[in-house]
Amino acid sequence: MKRSKYVILFLWVLCFSACSRKTAPTVTVIAPRPLVIEKTIKKDTIVYTPPTPIYKKYEPPVYIKPFDEDYNNAFAEMKEMLEQPEKLSFKRAVFLTENAYLKDSLDYPTFCKQVSVLAKIAKQLSIENKLIYDFEDKSKVEIYAGTFHLITQGFKYQKDTSVYHYQPFVYDFIDFDGKNDWTQMFVTKLLQTHSGNCHSLPFLYKILVEENNEKANLALAPNHIYIKHQIKKGGWYNTELTSGIFPIDAWLMASGYIKLEAVQNGVYMKALSDKESIATCLTDLAQGYQKRFGTRNGKFILQCCELVLQNFPNYINALLLKAETEKFIIDATMQKNNTQDTKLLFSNPKVKALFDDMNKTYATIHKLGYRKMPDKMYAEWLLSLKTEKEKYQNKSLNFSNTK
Repeated sequence: MKRSKYVILFLWVLCFSACSRKTAPTVTVIAPRPLVIEKTIKKDTIVYTPPTPIYKKYEPPVYIKPFDEDYNNAFAEMKEMLEQPEKLSFKRAVFLTENAYLKDSLDYPTFCKQVSVLAKIAKQLSIENKLIYDFEDKSKVEIYAGTFHLITQGFKYQKDTSVYHYQPFVYDFIDFDGKNDWTQMFVTKLLQTHSGNCHSLPFLYKILVEENNEKANLALAPNHIYIKHQIKKGGWYNTELTSGIFPIDAWLMASGYIKLEAVQNGVYMKALSDKESIATCLTDLAQGYQKRFGTRNGKFILQCCELVLQNFPNYINALLLKAETEKFIIDATMQKNNTQDTKLLFSNPKVKALFDDMNKTYATIHKLGYRKMPDKMYAEWLLSLKTEKEKYQNKSLNFSNTK
């Protein structure tokens, strides 16, 4: 009897507990794993992956050895070019300059293959794009147009069902004068990254045109290089690769910090000969040496400058480099002798001769009409090439694709 009472009490408590529960028991819910949606690329999408640079980056000048064989070999070969015109090769000179700075890490056959492929594409573009030009030198001008199109606009090509866009070469405003990284001036850097400056862009253009057996002339402005062509229609005209326009001479003079006497003396705006173009590369070699090793005793730099000025007497960059190197040697000599008295130093015939030559060089620079163009003004001038495009470009040439 007592046991039955306990059983009834237990059942009553259990029933009351179940009936008085206000909420449902907690249930743990495991969220489903989200679906992975794979991104697909349409087959007709334009795809471009910039190639990975293979050249070495700039390193601060290091005094690693008293003489560098790579620079000696490059100088010797370029000297031979200047002495034997049949051996002149602007493509080779550019390679020698860049390879010496990069410690003989470049491969010339590979460089030639890159150039050859691009030159063939430029020629194909000149065939496919109809040029509005009715003079007897049309085939030559078509090469100019095809090369210009390749550099400034790139091209599209189809592989299987995909369409690809070979990107144009653009201006790199970062360190445009190579003060921090000398490889910014290199054609090999331009080929790898598709970005360059007013040094590498016209150099590449000239190389590609000459690869197609036509002639392209470099021309100089303050801190700047562009291209001059002579054709049957209109004579000489300018090609500006940094902005893709054809500025007239009057605008270059008015906007580019160019004095009349500098033009009259052949410092700026003249079409450079093949020897003079090689001379600009030899000056680049000397500047690269200075970037890599410092001035040292100045012997190699002055050796380069003397050879340049034998072949291009009014090349302002070589004159400036020569005068600045001579000044460095004089200052270093004074510091070494712990004196500020120039009279004591000038008792040395070699120092006196160096001082006289430095003054003579600076006087020549001034007489030629050179005036230093401030970096800020040059940067603003580069931008003006784009903003003034429609107003000042040469309207006598039409490189339009009529397709």
